[in-house]
Amino acid sequence: MTNQEQSFWFTSKGIAALVFIGAVSYFLLVEHRQHLFAFLPYLILLLCPLMHFFMHGGHGGHHSHGQGQDLSEQEVAQRGLDDSRKGTEHRHHH
Repeated sequence: MTNQEQSFWFTSKGIAALVFIGAVSYFLLVEHRQHLFAFLPYLILLLCPLMHFFMHGGHGGHHSHGQGQDLSEQEVAQRGLDDSRKGTEHRHHH
């Protein structure tokens, strides 16, 4: 046997927990569908901060960007402003 720890989900207790979670989920979906639909908007709102946290890797995720990328983003923003100004000037002259 190796010294690596086995994941909890692959032990007998973990498999029993997965079966229990599956059974509870099934009965919630089948027997209490109306209750779940009532809470669906709140679950969607709860997903927003969870997705933000996991997709950004916590609050430290923004510090790894280099200056080159920030400059290119600023250049893109500046081009967008310039293009919108040109479009506004073009409409005023005609």
